[in-house]
Amino acid sequence: MSPRRHSALPVIELLAADFIGANVALLLAHYLRFDSGAFSFEELHPLQSYFGIAVFQTLILPVVFAINGLYRPRRTIGWLDEVYGVLSAYSVTSLLVVVASALIWREFGPSRLLVALLWVLGFAMIAGLRIVIFGLQVSVRARGLVQDRLLVVGSGEIAGRVVERLNRSRGHGYVPVGCLTEPGADGGSGLLPVLGTTMDLVEVIRTHRVDDVIVATSDLSHEQLVEIVSLCQAENVNIRVYPDLFQILSSGVETMDLGGLPLLTIRDTALRGWNIIIKRAMDLVGGALLVVLFSGPMLLIGLLVRLSSPRGPVFHIQERVGLDGRPFLCIKFRSMRPDAESGSGPVWATADDPRRTRLGAFLRRYSLDELPQFLNVLFGEMSLVGPRPERPFFVERFRRSIPRYWDRHREKAGITGWAQVNGMRGNTSIEERTAYDLWYVENWTPWLDLKILLRTPFSAISDKNAY
Repeated sequence: MSPRRHSALPVIELLAADFIGANVALLLAHYLRFDSGAFSFEELHPLQSYFGIAVFQTLILPVVFAINGLYRPRRTIGWLDEVYGVLSAYSVTSLLVVVASALIWREFGPSRLLVALLWVLGFAMIAGLRIVIFGLQVSVRARGLVQDRLLVVGSGEIAGRVVERLNRSRGHGYVPVGCLTEPGADGGSGLLPVLGTTMDLVEVIRTHRVDDVIVATSDLSHEQLVEIVSLCQAENVNIRVYPDLFQILSSGVETMDLGGLPLLTIRDTALRGWNIIIKRAMDLVGGALLVVLFSGPMLLIGLLVRLSSPRGPVFHIQERVGLDGRPFLCIKFRSMRPDAESGSGPVWATADDPRRTRLGAFLRRYSLDELPQFLNVLFGEMSLVGPRPERPFFVERFRRSIPRYWDRHREKAGITGWAQVNGMRGNTSIEERTAYDLWYVENWTPWLDLKILLRTPFSAISDKNAY
């Protein structure tokens, strides 16, 4: 892809933040160690004796951070990913700085406590400054002060999904100027003005001063897609492709050599062998801690359910489909009338659903009705993180119409999941939700579970699709 036209300033801002954060952290670490009186010391090390460490930090840090991709232009940033990336890169930087200092100034032994303080303070200051900078950049783009003109290739359901997300996320800084249809297509979807067909790509880019192109259609052949990429590169325009379901599922391919024969291996599930033991240990420890932490709120919610809706039970116990398609009884606080499905049969909840109780509407909005499922986790029927379980009625319906839907049952169902923290809650696209679930199954790591758990409260507060 061609480089962004306005990418220099954000990189300079990050470089400046890293330089300031690392060296201010050195000043603070020296003050805390030797001047604050908080720690005793046998020998005072003057600040100038650490000048070499400051020089090495300034030289080594940008290189390590660049290798770890921390200076790549990004439209959005998850603060957890940024904190994790800074922690990893700054830890390597600190180690290299200490080793380089020891090799060059062998007679000078830096204070080990100061080095530890520098590592903690440097990580905290650099991560904090970066989060502030990213927040300011998003705010500036959301206010329309820095915008890029975007052209969408495609006009069907996939393109509509992209445009809808762009309209909901102004912080990306994109201004859609229109769309191009595929040759022979009937016309646009009405979401954007149709500026022509893909045959008019170069003319439209030049006429409308397009900065970015998003391909949002699965109807193009490989040859057409390659040609579009080449034309965008020739016009110095960034191009991104919104993947269809299969592209998402097969994005984790790996190459291998078999006696000179190149082969592609599609990534299989990551939750095998020792990983299963690690995940179960995380569920037991995390589930037990969360049960203790939320025992008070759960007792209060149970009492309120009983008082606000005395005709029904406190808990709603419902059969769901879990690991390997085995059914289990999922525990929730009751949030609807006892006869909610007596006339309709199994149906999904909708916005302003009249079947909900007044308390139930609040509980479902913030997913507080799911808290008793910590017990399902301790019983081994669910995991803290995983694909959300569905009822047998819906599972049978979806497995007939959605490719690889059944594969999401290769792992335990979860209280929260990768799809949920990415906005796939409530009455949203099952195809997209399935793609997110399968990506999670095939890319699991302990850090991914931790990141999902930390993002869940913020997602529950901000997501409007839970009802």
